[in-house]
Amino acid sequence: MLSSIEALAFDLDGTLVDSLPDLAAAANAMREHFGLAQLSAERVASHVGDGLAKLVHRTLTDEKDGVAEVSQWEAGLAFFARYYREHLADLTRPYEGVAEALQLLRAKRLPLAVVTNKPAAFAVPLLEQLGLAEHFSLILGGDSLPEKKPSALPLVHTAEVFGVAPEKLAMVGDSINDVLSARAAGCPVVAVSYGYGSLADGDADATVGNLVELYDLLKNT
Repeated sequence: MLSSIEALAFDLDGTLVDSLPDLAAAANAMREHFGLAQLSAERVASHVGDGLAKLVHRTLTDEKDGVAEVSQWEAGLAFFARYYREHLADLTRPYEGVAEALQLLRAKRLPLAVVTNKPAAFAVPLLEQLGLAEHFSLILGGDSLPEKKPSALPLVHTAEVFGVAPEKLAMVGDSINDVLSARAAGCPVVAVSYGYGSLADGDADATVGNLVELYDLLKNT
């Protein structure tokens, strides 16, 4: 399925950038505000991937399916958003090989997109601050469309914008939401072996250890 790929869509957190230190700092600042104990970065990582609203519910309750009391969640959401907006790139950095790979892929004249569940108001400035935004002709946040991953809509929309068939658009990510969205849209999937997700062998069409390997993979197909 990776032959003749004409466009690429990338997840953001856990794929392009290691944003966990800043996400954990925001989550723990919020928890401290409510008199709650601090969470380990690994624990916060287990709550990442389904957008800001669920991240706040999960980090307030420290449960994957947790639902915070409404007034606490609303206050927590406002606190988290304000804090995180001010500290987007304090410690967040691109993973090794990302900048090089994006330059190589652009040289192949492949249109590149970011398809993330992070709100666009965070995703766009984060990419700008890290010097990565220029590589992408489309950046979709979790609130850019009526549905986010694992819905097919973000990738169907991306394929339409780029004027390619879904089977010619590869989704690159670290989480099951990336796989489910791609499968629903009819796109091939490339998993990264790092990040915050826990993809099993066979979930994706290919797995790479860094994005330069992705370039090599596409170059040889």
